[in-house]
Amino acid sequence: MTFRLTLAAALLTGTAALAQQTDLTIALQLEPPHLDPTSAAAGAIDSVLYTNVFEGLTRFTNTGEVVPGLAERWDISEDGLTYTFHLREGVSFHDGTTMDAEDVKFTLDRARAEDSQNAQKALFEGIAEVTVIDPQTVEVTLGQVDGNFLFNMAWGDAVIVAPESIGDIKSTPVGTGPFKFDSWTQGDSITLVQNPDYWGEAPALTEATFKFISDPTAAFAAMMAQDIDAFAGYPAPENLPQFEADPRFQVLVGSTEGETILSTNNQMAPLDDVRVRQAIAHAIDRQAIIDGAMFGLGTPIGTHFAPHNPDYVDLTGLSGHDPDKARALLEEAGYPDGFTTTLKLPPPSYARRGGEIVAAQLRAVGIETEITNLEWAQWLEEVFRGKDFGLTIVSHTEPFDIGIYARPDYYFQYGKPAFQELMMTLTATTAPEKRSELLADAQRMIAEDYVNGYLFQLAFPTVADARIEGLWLNQPTQATDLTGVRWTE
Repeated sequence: MTFRLTLAAALLTGTAALAQQTDLTIALQLEPPHLDPTSAAAGAIDSVLYTNVFEGLTRFTNTGEVVPGLAERWDISEDGLTYTFHLREGVSFHDGTTMDAEDVKFTLDRARAEDSQNAQKALFEGIAEVTVIDPQTVEVTLGQVDGNFLFNMAWGDAVIVAPESIGDIKSTPVGTGPFKFDSWTQGDSITLVQNPDYWGEAPALTEATFKFISDPTAAFAAMMAQDIDAFAGYPAPENLPQFEADPRFQVLVGSTEGETILSTNNQMAPLDDVRVRQAIAHAIDRQAIIDGAMFGLGTPIGTHFAPHNPDYVDLTGLSGHDPDKARALLEEAGYPDGFTTTLKLPPPSYARRGGEIVAAQLRAVGIETEITNLEWAQWLEEVFRGKDFGLTIVSHTEPFDIGIYARPDYYFQYGKPAFQELMMTLTATTAPEKRSELLADAQRMIAEDYVNGYLFQLAFPTVADARIEGLWLNQPTQATDLTGVRWTE
């Protein structure tokens, strides 16, 4: 009898152990170039670290709502210029140092400094002064009213960092989140482990490994063999029906903030001629790109704004597929025989697959493209920072980022003064109806100037083990938030 009871207990214990799996291996297509979200434009950094390792004063939820983060609450002065943030008690960085108001001041001052390397430095330019009131209270004074300020503080570029660990942040990130950085095998994976001293609710996972698999064929093989537990942003949408038919898996298809564009160097001839850019826009068949590269996953767009946003204006009609009109515009601009330019493509499938289709569509109206496939670090260096390109395809996954068109030194180099003035007015406006009007004007201006070729809003397919719950369906910001992920058996 004792033997049987012991055996039964052992079996029950084994069953419980199986039901309480606490580790996860999740794949992403892009590997971060380094691990400092406050000094790079690569969304791949946020995909691993946002909310998991680093936290900001505010944060985005899976619905895109902005909620308290390291600031548990805040007060706003009557004139809208002063924000007093009250920080959570008992928060420490992963190296054991205390997170307090001095760290907030360090972070914000670093981000807005003249020599700042922050890719979204414009988010912080409205800050006039940061003042430490006491260890748990910090006051941020703005130069003018900014209706987006709390939203801006939720970006991955605004996470709180510490002077004690900033020197090694690119290789050894130290944050305040529920997971700590453990190791990085470059070219393969990053491993995070649970932070036992986390100030908030402990996650169900004790360890998470991010695997980087850029090749769609390899992604399919790894998922089918269950070498990985999930793939966020699965790169081969043609495989989704097969996964949907397999009871071992679940398929989640959500939306993103990712405006996928044929980005155009507005300062490079002949692309500096609006008639040429308009010709490119009419040469493109958006639906053919969505069907051919994304197997139908994607929503056509006619401007740089998310269709699910209530202020979105459908301007796709301004750049409908019309090859004859494209040829006529090229002739009017002085290029009756077309011209040749570069098309530099980063690794994601939407870019590589979409690039081949775009090249064929442009060739049909006389525009030849010299295609170069770049790795992500190369793309950031040549295209984003170096502006050495004619055309490229990229998805801008930052939330509510139409303001990038006001920056003359941004990589596609638009920065029209009238648009800059429009954005300044928007920033200083808090009335919802007036903001909606200004946003509509902004969408129309960049669409009518044909700044870029607006293709589609990127869908976000995730394939996962059927027993996993808590993965984000949508991508209100580029993140793989594991704080609510658990195994159900």
